[in-house]
Amino acid sequence: MSEPPVGTRVVSGLQGDGYAEYVATPAAVALPIPDSLGFAEATALFVQGLTAYGLLTSAGRLQPGETVLVHAAAGGVGSLAVQLAKAREAVVIGTASSAVKLDLIHSLGADTAVDYSRPGWAEAVRTATGGRGVDVVLESVGGSIGAASLDLLAPGGRLVVYGAASGEPVRVPTQALVYRGLSVVGYSMGAQMAPQEMAAGLQALVGAAAEGRLKPVVGLRLPLAEAAAAHYAMGERKTTGKVVLEVM
Repeated sequence: MSEPPVGTRVVSGLQGDGYAEYVATPAAVALPIPDSLGFAEATALFVQGLTAYGLLTSAGRLQPGETVLVHAAAGGVGSLAVQLAKAREAVVIGTASSAVKLDLIHSLGADTAVDYSRPGWAEAVRTATGGRGVDVVLESVGGSIGAASLDLLAPGGRLVVYGAASGEPVRVPTQALVYRGLSVVGYSMGAQMAPQEMAAGLQALVGAAAEGRLKPVVGLRLPLAEAAAAHYAMGERKTTGKVVLEVM
């Protein structure tokens, strides 16, 4: 990939953790942003979009016609995963914890939206599949939600774990994996995507967004100085889509 000219609007990744007004990054992984896409939307595609893409493809191996359960489907990763899964012609079941978030999931194309904060949510998912279960679960909650998700897998299903928001890991009964032919896969974009793969994947995502085939959901926008408020809002589960800190 050629280097973008000086002055080009680009999106790239921080070289390390933290927040900053300025950052140096290799030109090879700085992708030009189309005029039709804002900085916030492009940022959502870089981190959450690439994560969703990797979860569904290399980790989840989602195939057309399969059913995928996307937890936290109104969040940054989940909202993009719902759309990418529908683009792959999958049946999509999304979970969230409020009526507003469930409405958002439906608007993004999910076939079924379930409130996973209510008792009986797992049975509602199973009913939506006609009792068969799901082929792939994108799991970032852990604890009892993760355990129930493993139980919801159809024979040969894949549980893709990329976080544990509850603070509790998913405890996996290995015999269930053997008898039902299940797989549990861990995924981290930073650990499993080479820079060249990131650039190619991001180019595809940005192209889809520029053409209107993919809609990054940007929820809360705050100035960089209010980073603590952004973390609080996320901790209280008050946000949808991507949370963006802007340099004013």
